[in-house]
Amino acid sequence: MRGTDKISGSLFSYVDLEERIPPRHPLRKIRQVVNDALVSLDGEFAALYIDFGRPSIPPERLIRAGLLQILFSVRSERQLMEQMDYNLMFRWFVGLGIDDPVWVPTVFTKNRDRLLTTEMSRKVMAAILAHREVAPLLSDEHFSVDGTLIKAWASMKSFQPKAEGSPPDDERPDDPPTPSIDPDNQPTQSKPEPETEPMPRSNHRTRNAEVDFKGEKRSNATHASTTDPEARLYKKSPGTGAALCFMGHALMENRHGLIVQGDLTQADGHAERRAALDMVHRHSPGSTRRLTLGADKGYDAAQFVSDLREACVTPHVAQKSRYSAIDGRTTRHQGYDLSIKHRKRIEEAFGWAKTVGGMAQTVYRGVERVRSRFILTMAANNLARLPRLLAA
Repeated sequence: MRGTDKISGSLFSYVDLEERIPPRHPLRKIRQVVNDALVSLDGEFAALYIDFGRPSIPPERLIRAGLLQILFSVRSERQLMEQMDYNLMFRWFVGLGIDDPVWVPTVFTKNRDRLLTTEMSRKVMAAILAHREVAPLLSDEHFSVDGTLIKAWASMKSFQPKAEGSPPDDERPDDPPTPSIDPDNQPTQSKPEPETEPMPRSNHRTRNAEVDFKGEKRSNATHASTTDPEARLYKKSPGTGAALCFMGHALMENRHGLIVQGDLTQADGHAERRAALDMVHRHSPGSTRRLTLGADKGYDAAQFVSDLREACVTPHVAQKSRYSAIDGRTTRHQGYDLSIKHRKRIEEAFGWAKTVGGMAQTVYRGVERVRSRFILTMAANNLARLPRLLAA
C-alpha cells in the first residue's frame, strides 16, 4: 500500500535529544570527557565572574560550542549559531534544550573573546589530558616537537611601509588622491541630452585592484600589515613565496601521538627553538627525570641542544648533513632511531588542524586570539582521536 504524502501536525510532541543520538556515536565519549574536564574547571570559571549583573553565556556551553565548531569544520560563528538552531546533535552536545533560543552571533563572539584567552585554552587542554581515562594513554618520558606556519587573516596588499604620513584607512595607498572640488568655482555648463550623456566614472579604483610587487623590497623591519600588525612576512624555505603568517608549535607525547602542549608565536627563524624550550619547561617544570625530545633538522643548533641537556632532556634531533650538534653519544642508542621515527606523527596533528580545524588560514587577528584558537584546535584534535583510542 502506498503511503500518503500529507503533512499533519501533531497537537503535542515530545523530543528527547538524548534518544536521538545513537548509543555508539563517537560524540558521546567526547562529550563525557569534555563534561568531566569542565567540572574540574568550575573553580576557574567562578573566579572570572561576579555575582550580579546580566548573566553571560555559560562558559561550559561556550567551550563546548567552540570545540564543536572545530570538530565539524564550521567556518564562522554565525554559521555555528545557524547550525545550533536546527541541528539536534549540536544542541545536545552544547547542552541546549529543544526550545532554548540560540545566542546572537556577536554576543557569542564577545563572550568568547573574554573567556577563551591563551591561559584558559591551556587549562582546557590540561583538564582533558588529566581525565581519568586519558591520562593512562600519555607518555611522561618521550616527546616530539615541531612547528607549522599558520597563514594570517591579512593580504599582501596590506603590507605597507611603516613610515609616518600613511594614508587613512578608507583610502588605499595606491589610489590617486581625491581631488578637492570647490562647487562655487565650478563653471556653469549646459546639461547634455540624456541620450548622449556618458556613464559617470569614479576616480577610485576597485577595492581589490591588482598590485604588482615585483622588484619592490619589503621586510618586517620596514613594513607592517595594516590589517594585522602582529603578522610577519615569512617564507618556509628558499625558493618558496613569502606570506604573512604566524608560527604554531606543538609538543607531542610519543606513545599515542597526543598533543600535550601548544603555542603560537610570530614567525621568525628562531621561534621554533624558543617555543620548544618553553613548552618543555611548561609541561615538566623542574623535572629531574631524563626525558627525550625528538625533532627535525631545523632544531639541530648548538645552543638549543645545550639548553636541552641542561634541562635533563636528551635531544633526539635529526642530524644535519654538516656541522651537526648531535654527536655519537646520542645517536648510538636504540631510542634515538625510535624517536626519529615517531616524531613524524606530529605532522598528522598539524594536517588535521589545517584541513578540519580551519587553521590553514586563521580568521582571527592578533597573536593572542590566534594562539588561543590554535591551542583549542590541538585539544579538539586529541578529542577526535579519543573514541578510537579508548575503545582499543
